Amino acid sequence: MTDGPTPPRYGGGSLADVLPAVLTALGVEGERPGPALAPTERVVVLLVDGLGTRALQEHAAGAPYLSGLLGSVASAQISTVFPSTTPIALTSLGTGLTPGEHGITGLFVRLGSGLLVNMLALPAETDLRALQPQPTAFERAVAAGVAVTRAGPAAFDGQGLTEAGLRGGSYLAAETAAERAAAAVASVRRPGRALGYVYYGDLDAAGHRHGCRSEAWRAELARVDGWVHQVADGLPPGTTLVVTSDHGMLDVPRENWWDLATTPALDAGVDAVSGDLRGAQVHVRPGALPDVRAAWQQTLGDAFWLLDRDAAVDLGLYGPVVRDEVRARLGDLLALARRDHVVVDSRHVPPFVLKLVGMHGGVSPDELEVPLLVHQV
Repeated sequence: MTDGPTPPRYGGGSLADVLPAVLTALGVEGERPGPALAPTERVVVLLVDGLGTRALQEHAAGAPYLSGLLGSVASAQISTVFPSTTPIALTSLGTGLTPGEHGITGLFVRLGSGLLVNMLALPAETDLRALQPQPTAFERAVAAGVAVTRAGPAAFDGQGLTEAGLRGGSYLAAETAAERAAAAVASVRRPGRALGYVYYGDLDAAGHRHGCRSEAWRAELARVDGWVHQVADGLPPGTTLVVTSDHGMLDVPRENWWDLATTPALDAGVDAVSGDLRGAQVHVRPGALPDVRAAWQQTLGDAFWLLDRDAAVDLGLYGPVVRDEVRARLGDLLALARRDHVVVDSRHVPPFVLKLVGMHGGVSPDELEVPLLVHQV
């Protein structure tokens, strides 16, 4: 990596540009430029959670179908967004917007009221459309006459991120991988323009629990490979299959965890920590920023970059445009991991998080680089 953090490739080469490119290929006008896709009447988008490009390349032999697509002329290399974490990335995918535009800026977001919320466990009373009011790509596709079908677990329908960033069209409950494969095929077996979207989360779960180069992860990658191949084989002629991911992953050894709850130097002067474990947004008490910055620098050493909010915004980590209300959600200081380290506050994260092995949220190539695999049936 360079001496400073490298931001995502917003503006044509990021996950936020994928669905605008898909809609353009389907003949929807007015979308932002993105990766070039051939004009088509039908598209199926598969989102494989946790499939980083580098890991796929490293384990190419165990995923022959995906690896073959990786080398095809139609495919491309893109980056996810920052933080490289599911809530932010899926919202960018679903809206075609950067985090600075849609406002989901971390696994934990501090709202204007001061409430710190977990984007994967939003309070039931949360107004999801107020939290993320921008129209989604699926809504824009439906408005343009494209039939949109989204498939996933029944529990996701109308809830959380599915409603905030991926709403639009119809939702088909599909619990198992086989059911989701069938749903992907069914979504485009209809007359007229059609767009299907299916989420696959087991690879990410295996990486978190066992490590992203573990035997369990490799076994799950082989299952993903077969699943994608199954979907491709069932698609009608003239369909474009697009496979991408929300982030990659790296393993973080337990000795590289920093916990505010047990490290007084990191806790002093801090009001809250939002963002992600590898990109912690530190909200400080009035007048405490110089002391907090000095304490974090001394404690963390060269394991993290420390950027003031304006410096993080100016670097483009959240995109070229950051709306004022989104900027206000960001911490006063960003602690961004250089290597395999995390910062956590065990008083506020769910207990299972403290047991994770594979992590993401930073800007290392392992986390940031994701594939855009394209197959014309």
